[in-house]
Amino acid sequence: MQVGSVLGGRGGGSDKVRLLAILLCLGAATPQAAAEDNPKNITCSFAQGASQSYAAGVFESKASTPLSFSVEDIDLEQQTATLKATPDAKPGKLSVVRAINANHYLEVVNEGFLNLTTVYDKDEKAGKYPAVHSRHGGILGSPVFAQYTGFCTDE
Repeated sequence: MQVGSVLGGRGGGSDKVRLLAILLCLGAATPQAAAEDNPKNITCSFAQGASQSYAAGVFESKASTPLSFSVEDIDLEQQTATLKATPDAKPGKLSVVRAINANHYLEVVNEGFLNLTTVYDKDEKAGKYPAVHSRHGGILGSPVFAQYTGFCTDE
């Protein structure tokens, strides 16, 4: 059966566009996890990672130190959350980008640098959410970046 006969057209390019539109609509109708089913607060710990900086024309690798923080007041409908690095720290503002099987938490830090944490769906066997945290920054005009792997848990 041709695309045109399925869509009631003559099989031209416009039928392919209609089919693509239908498929996109079906994809958009696929339910993501309901926002109310996701935790409102998580604590993330990253024990492993790598850091690099750029100096004198080359990138240099360094070992990273363990990192942990909390993501609180997660509102997937409003696409907002709050970052707490320590109990005494001023909360940071996070933007949330929803994906299939993951949520991305984006923080814009001083001078426009970015931190991105991606938290994937819960691994039911492990009871934790696999996560990746990336930092893109700079010190005195030189690029500095790091990437960590770890897990988040419900609070």
